[in-house]
Amino acid sequence: MAIVLEANYAKKLGLPGYSSHQYSISIRAEITDLSQIEQESSRLYQLLQEAVDRSIQKVGFMPDPSTYGSAVADSSSTRNSHHRNPHRNGSQTSNSNGQRNSSEWRCSDKQSALIQKIVQEKNLDKADVERLANEMFGIGVRQLDRLQASGLIDELFERHGSTSARNSGRPPSAARFQQRIATLAEQARSVSRPANGGNLL
Repeated sequence: MAIVLEANYAKKLGLPGYSSHQYSISIRAEITDLSQIEQESSRLYQLLQEAVDRSIQKVGFMPDPSTYGSAVADSSSTRNSHHRNPHRNGSQTSNSNGQRNSSEWRCSDKQSALIQKIVQEKNLDKADVERLANEMFGIGVRQLDRLQASGLIDELFERHGSTSARNSGRPPSAARFQQRIATLAEQARSVSRPANGGNLL
């Protein structure tokens, strides 16, 4: 009575560019004596392993990551984006003061223009203004929102404005900024409270 042995050997190897290749071989052999199983199994394993290892060394086609597949799509997308907005990706416009376009500011255009005007007219060091914004709000000038930019403008006027402005008896700009936040919060609470003792009708 014949005994059928079925052996399979497979190997998968990783390749550059997040790719891989795999090769496997299956084979059947018949023996007539049970005592031959171990010897025949070792022979088949060695035979299949050598065959797979020899063949898998031929890598075949390997795409260039810089010009194939997703890289091409990303490059095309970048070119289209640059065509739609030529001032992005390191090609930003500058005004006469060396400042980048005001669209990069989080505050309003008028606020950014006023900050730049104060810096120019008072001959302020931009690094000092940047440091002041970080001291007051923990972020740079261009990251300030409208409310924060207003606080910075008040502080600049407080420090570098006219003598009458400094001696007008107004509270410090930081305190005014906190008062403004408190006023806005109170207005928000008053809008959310229903009128007529809690009756909505």
